Amino acid sequence: MSTQLMSHRHTQLFIPELVYFEPNALEYPKGQKIHEWAKQQGLPIRITPSHNRITNLPGESELEKYKIAKRTLVVGIRKTLKFDTSKPSAEYALPIATGCMGHCHYCYLQTTLGAKPYIRVYVNMDDILNATQQYIDERAPEITRFEAACTSDPVGLEHITGSLKEVVEFMGRQPLGRLRFVTKYHHVESLLDAKHNKHTRFRFSVNADYVIKNFEPGTSSFQERIDAAGKVAKAGYPLGFIIAPIIWHEGWEEGYAALLHRLKEAVPEESAQDLTFELIQHRFTKTAKRVIELRYPKTKLELDETKRKYKWGRWGQGKYVYPDEQADALREFITEQIFENFPKANIDYFT
Repeated sequence: MSTQLMSHRHTQLFIPELVYFEPNALEYPKGQKIHEWAKQQGLPIRITPSHNRITNLPGESELEKYKIAKRTLVVGIRKTLKFDTSKPSAEYALPIATGCMGHCHYCYLQTTLGAKPYIRVYVNMDDILNATQQYIDERAPEITRFEAACTSDPVGLEHITGSLKEVVEFMGRQPLGRLRFVTKYHHVESLLDAKHNKHTRFRFSVNADYVIKNFEPGTSSFQERIDAAGKVAKAGYPLGFIIAPIIWHEGWEEGYAALLHRLKEAVPEESAQDLTFELIQHRFTKTAKRVIELRYPKTKLELDETKRKYKWGRWGQGKYVYPDEQADALREFITEQIFENFPKANIDYFT
């Protein structure tokens, strides 16, 4: 496709429609900076005693309220400095934001954020980085890996907060700390000159065309993502791709083969020497199914329990995954395609 044609599909930077500040947020330089930015953008600004008190979001129906919440930004303090674990991708989740502006039908944040799908960013970065330092010190002399995209897509918010760059540079100075995050956005410019010291693995979420077209509205196009991956590779970051969720659909073999072929064309030779893949098959819970059908009533996502295998989860909450035969077929085919295109790549896990 010519670049002229491509430029029409340009994913804009996220601009919220409404911004809330928790009172103490304005005592921090980052809080003041975001306040200034919101004023320049001419956005309605409100003060809320706490994000938990935001109940009166506009909108007639559940669906409208949800759509508006996804365009609402809450600027606050991260009070909980106990980090969640983040297996299998890292030891801990490093919290710099919660919530996402994308509208991926299958996203697990649908249920974990439940009734509060608005986007929260945290301004007390010193506290968060001090806590990170403690986690690193505790596990010394082991290396400790942190995942910065468990509850959000921080790249999509970076133009508002600048927090991701701070964490990347903090981790660049840590002999025993490593950072990873994943994104579906291509707005990477401000991260290209970060002093990352190769301690941050920058991963992009990619998928077959069918999946991106049908289930990932509000995110950057595949082409935008792989162009961004090329820039990130040139900036010296270790690179990775997460293929998730892997969805069984008509023509899935062609879809995933084409995906890996296109990645091969985009990834510079030297980055292909140290490339990681993470493979996650589509899964859903009963709760997720209810929420997804409510929020995306026209979705083509296949959520038929009778076609799935029930797998017990860690917390007693089971999920529906593909039956072994389908899961094995997906895993074997995609693994083969990865090694055919990237003989030196590492597949971290298939789940």
